[in-house]
Amino acid sequence: MMCSRCKKRLAVVFMTRLEGDKTIYEGLCLRCAKELGLKPVSDLMEKMGITDDELDNMSDQMMDMFGGEGENGFEMGGAQALPFLQNILGAVGNGEIIPQKPKEEKDSPKEPTVRPAERPKQKERGRRGAPEKKYKHLDAYCDNLSLKAEQGKIDRIIGREREIYRVIQILNRRTKNNPCLIGEPGVGKTAVAEGIAQKLASGDVPYRLADKKLYLLDLTALIAGTQFRGQFESRVKGLVEDIKDAGNVILFIDEVHNLVGAGDSEGSMNAANILKPALSRGEIQVIGATTFNEYRKHIEKDAALERRFQPVTVEEPSIEDTVDIIKGVRSYYENHHRVKVSDDLSRMAVVLSERYITDRFLPDKAIDLLDEACSAAVLRNTQLAEYDKLTKQLADTNEQLEELEAATDEPDYESIARLRGETIVLDEKINELAPTAVDQPVTLDDLAGVIELWTGIPAAKIRETELRRVAKLEPALLERIIGQDEAVSLVAAAVRRSRVQISARRRPASFIFVGPTGVGKTELVKVLSKELFDSADPLIRLDMSEFMEKHTVSRLVGSPPGYVGYDEAGQLTEKVRRKPYSVVLFDEIEKAHPDVLNILLQILDEGRITDAHGRVCSFENTVIVMTSNAGSERKESALGFNRTTGEIAKDKAMKALSEFLRPEFLARVDEVVVFRPLGEADYRKIAALMLGELKAPLAEKGITFGWDDEAAAYIASKAVGGKSGARDLRTIIRKEVEDAISLRLVEDPDNIPALMKVTTEDGKLKMLYS
Repeated sequence: MMCSRCKKRLAVVFMTRLEGDKTIYEGLCLRCAKELGLKPVSDLMEKMGITDDELDNMSDQMMDMFGGEGENGFEMGGAQALPFLQNILGAVGNGEIIPQKPKEEKDSPKEPTVRPAERPKQKERGRRGAPEKKYKHLDAYCDNLSLKAEQGKIDRIIGREREIYRVIQILNRRTKNNPCLIGEPGVGKTAVAEGIAQKLASGDVPYRLADKKLYLLDLTALIAGTQFRGQFESRVKGLVEDIKDAGNVILFIDEVHNLVGAGDSEGSMNAANILKPALSRGEIQVIGATTFNEYRKHIEKDAALERRFQPVTVEEPSIEDTVDIIKGVRSYYENHHRVKVSDDLSRMAVVLSERYITDRFLPDKAIDLLDEACSAAVLRNTQLAEYDKLTKQLADTNEQLEELEAATDEPDYESIARLRGETIVLDEKINELAPTAVDQPVTLDDLAGVIELWTGIPAAKIRETELRRVAKLEPALLERIIGQDEAVSLVAAAVRRSRVQISARRRPASFIFVGPTGVGKTELVKVLSKELFDSADPLIRLDMSEFMEKHTVSRLVGSPPGYVGYDEAGQLTEKVRRKPYSVVLFDEIEKAHPDVLNILLQILDEGRITDAHGRVCSFENTVIVMTSNAGSERKESALGFNRTTGEIAKDKAMKALSEFLRPEFLARVDEVVVFRPLGEADYRKIAALMLGELKAPLAEKGITFGWDDEAAAYIASKAVGGKSGARDLRTIIRKEVEDAISLRLVEDPDNIPALMKVTTEDGKLKMLYS
């Protein structure tokens, strides 16, 4: 009901008066009631110290609640949204307010009986001390982080002293005192804000910030339900007014880039534009947090908003810093999972997460790995469930025993004795289980199992140390690479130097494999990647025939700003960033454009490169291999690789490479490995290896597969002298062995032989089945 006098404000004082024989009911707003001189209302206003401005503010709040400016006025519920009205009504007794009757003038009507609106139930306040002021928008859309810190509900923050000090320094400025935390997802931006809250709660801040409170804005709640035009702006404006009125609030906005465009629709302003004036005048203080990409995409484009924030970069912590963080927070996970985490396991969680989980950042990925490993340890511990069951039974038994012993009637001594006996038995069982059920240590197998679930890398490989793999590298390569012992020795020695990291310069091991086709260059790369690295797909292969033009350089590191594809990552940098432990193969390097070789020159020299977005991509954990057929296609005998051995072969290979590679490029390569031509004995060994590859798929069908030396010799003799080298072996095996096996399986699928053997008869291959 609107005021019957001013028709502008909500009626809260109702009166009844008589005019002749008519009874007239009227409602007045507080201002009109005061202007009419209604003594109870005037006395109440004076007693409460309500000024005219506060009276108008209270009237506006009531209009908002009962359908004035805000259409969803009842969302706050009751008088909690009306602090002024609540204060007024809270000071009045339970009885009705009956005004004293003033002296009647001639023809003046009788003084009406004034009754305030029914107030909500509330706790009785103490007589001493003013009640804490309530703020509608601040309490509805923000979370008090300072209060949580005081109550110990925020995990302690380890490290980040430099970032926290920098934020406090900016907050202490006179103007533009709004820091913005910028960093990759998971590096600890929100943790820095929580660290600020803990500093404020403990008072470990400058005196100007001593009474400040940190609030976390819930932007989702602020936007939710604002379907009508003007509602969002009203909420943001009300929030700003609450912060200004409180005077001691620092607002933390996580994902601050969402402000740009939040509430933005046709004919309305977004949140950022509403906050800009208050930020520039210093009326509110804000701590923002966002990622580099979002900051560049949203905030940097709005120069007026960007200048109001002071960026604070939150870098990814180092492995040592992350180990300290894990050691500091592991007690929370030990208590939650009831397990034990050792110092060595804390370090392994960091090292393994850094190596195998490459698409996320420390310390977030290390903490997640530790958390799930603790969960795996709990699931592995079958006795913990029995321990919990017995503990619950003991608690229930003790409760029943206390009830019986506290009974006022005659005690049931038989039941008490029985329950005491049960408690003794349960105590004994719990004490027996406790050593093996509670505080079981989390093991490396738990960590490796979680990583296997996340990445698909076998847990056995994860448990094996890198140095142990490097020690077994050369024998493993010799088993698979036939006839290239010298090349294998050179590669293994260079890899050992690189992985042990004796040199201060962190550059990758690099090779150029030179030789005719089919001698094992690509096969050595594949075996090297498989034996050295244990990622699911450790080989990054780039065909240089796709990079023959000048403009294709942008495909490696990304397009520069203003060009099509700027938002897309480079093919090389993004793959290495995702899989930093891998072998990078540049196939047929002689076909690449010279500008592409300039990119490789920087990688070989510094071990790192900067992509189009300004991000540094490190190659220090990779092995770089370039292959070339340089000289093998020439008809001149001097450059024919099929007739070169030892020193002569390498000299000719270097001469062929120097025609398209600059001297400074060749000087930065660890080894130029020349592959010698294969002999017939090498072909026989390779044929045996290729035949052995058929064993596993046939064993899945229940078939034992074998061959004799004559069969391998026959296959080798047909491949010697071919143009494709050892690749001809695979072609012969595919046509003469695999075709025969597949035909046999298709012709009689119900009678599959248990044994298949390849042999020779009358100068031809023959398949024996049994």
